[in-house]
Amino acid sequence: MSLSLLSRSRWSFSRLRYPFIPKAVCVNQVHSSTSVLTDRCYEGLYPGHILTTPFQKALLAVGSGVAALHNPYRHDMVAVLGETTGHLALKNLREKMRNDPEGLTILTERPRIRLSTLDLKEMASLPDGSLGREYLRFLEDNLVTPDSRADVKFVDDEELAYVMQRYREVHDLLHTLLGMPTNMLGEVAVKWFEAAQTGLPMCALGAVLGPLRLNASRLQSLFTSLGPWALQNGRRARCVLSIFYERRWSQNIEDLRQELNIETPPVTLTATSRRNI
Repeated sequence: MSLSLLSRSRWSFSRLRYPFIPKAVCVNQVHSSTSVLTDRCYEGLYPGHILTTPFQKALLAVGSGVAALHNPYRHDMVAVLGETTGHLALKNLREKMRNDPEGLTILTERPRIRLSTLDLKEMASLPDGSLGREYLRFLEDNLVTPDSRADVKFVDDEELAYVMQRYREVHDLLHTLLGMPTNMLGEVAVKWFEAAQTGLPMCALGAVLGPLRLNASRLQSLFTSLGPWALQNGRRARCVLSIFYERRWSQNIEDLRQELNIETPPVTLTATSRRNI
């Protein structure tokens, strides 16, 4: 498939039909907080799940990778790439969350970060320097919304699908913690941190290929300061998926950085046009 044809088709995965998908799969789920067994019948393992074979996942990974390389702002393609290549990394992340009391609570309660779950008025009333106020400022300054994060479709494990969803929904919070805007340099720096922290192949690919879209001065900044800082902090920081951010909005962001073992970035970047590289 040519790149132009792929780009024109925009990979309408919602139109795919897999004859081997059962009409309904009943999932027995135990909520450890209440020890109640519930039965849920979905068109797959969870709402929106699309069952695929390993071969189909490989095709999706290649196609989405090419599309994401052509246009890094194709978040739908980045999402598919992450889901079809991240099984082992997601299992490792789940184990880290299970071994962390706060992370285990997140896996049990399954919180979602959406506009419908955020009290924006309350967050706006928090003092400057608090996690909630700085996160809201990040959303406003960079013109982004947590509702832009796509739902998981291609992960063939219900709990791992939530881990991937959680990763997506805390991505902007990670930008906030790291002090990185959503321009290309900021995104690449976050990808370097995420690659070291999560081990997701999607993040590693973004960390390797992202610098190709930077100009000379930004490359110098990445390789001499931001990059080494991001890799070092990503390796040593506490698992960022194990933080119940929704219960920490009032916490001072510097205190949270110290708790997570994340240093202040060596370079201050300001929010600019998302296309400015």
